[in-house]
Amino acid sequence: MDYNGRISKRGDRVVRHQLYEAANSILTRVKKPSSLQAWGLRIAKRSGMKKARIAVARKLAVIMHQMLQTGELFCFNPATGERAVYA
Repeated sequence: MDYNGRISKRGDRVVRHQLYEAANSILTRVKKPSSLQAWGLRIAKRSGMKKARIAVARKLAVIMHQMLQTGELFCFNPATGERAVYA
C-alpha cells in the first residue's frame, strides 16, 4: 500500500467542494449500485460517513483524472463492464 498522507486543502476550493458533493450523492442518493458506492459504504461502516465521503471524493478525482488521460468512459461496475452512455 502506498501511503501518501492525509488529504490536504490544496487546489481549487470549488472543485474540492464539488467532488465532496458528488461523493455525498454517490453514497446517499444514487439508487443504481456501483463498485465505487460499495467501496465507500464499506469505509463508512468502518470509519464513519465523513471519512467515507472524503475517500470517495479523492477516488472520484483519481478516476476522473485517468478518464481525461485515456479518453475512457466511466464504468459503473467493472465486473459487468457497464459503461456510462452519453447522448
